[in-house]
Amino acid sequence: MSHYNQAKFRISAPDISHLGEDVGIEVAFAGRSNAGKSSALNTLTRQKSLARTSKTPGRTQLINVFELDENRRLIDLPGYGYAKVPMAVKEKWQRSLGEYLQKRESLKGLIVLMDIRHPFKDSDQDLIHWAVNAGIPVLALLTKADKLKSGNRKNQLLKTREAALAFCGNVTVDVFSSLTNIGLDNLQTVLDQWFGYKSSEAKDPSC
Repeated sequence: MSHYNQAKFRISAPDISHLGEDVGIEVAFAGRSNAGKSSALNTLTRQKSLARTSKTPGRTQLINVFELDENRRLIDLPGYGYAKVPMAVKEKWQRSLGEYLQKRESLKGLIVLMDIRHPFKDSDQDLIHWAVNAGIPVLALLTKADKLKSGNRKNQLLKTREAALAFCGNVTVDVFSSLTNIGLDNLQTVLDQWFGYKSSEAKDPSC
């Protein structure tokens, strides 16, 4: 059993002032509204509806917190780039994202999820630049990797890794599929490092 299986929904907050005490370690998941963020969180935690439990009507504009233990949390940031919301709502999301990335001291890593077929759209680049400027390491996760055949997937990964060099920061790139679990082990390895899990904690030898 992975420690990520223990994730439990804790709170939804409109901004960082409502997130609670800024202590411990947080890793945030962010991405366009169609990037597969909820599916990735559910796959990581082996819980079919964890991310959706906090996505009841009225909560989609909020920062959702999932607690692993008293010192470690997964943060589900509001999806961005969705065309069917009013401009005022988009601007509010953008302010919340920027404020969280720039001011939250417990934030130790950012997962930016992007459809492998459409990486590094303008909003993705803006988000990564924010994180780099704040000194936050970034894992750009190319989701829906099962949509491409193996050769095309590898080529897209190489091209995206090359493009990531332009950010001049701690930005790594990997592939991921919630459908086939491609990249799940690599994602967990990165999270283990950011959360400070020891290698002996990362896997249960009895499994």
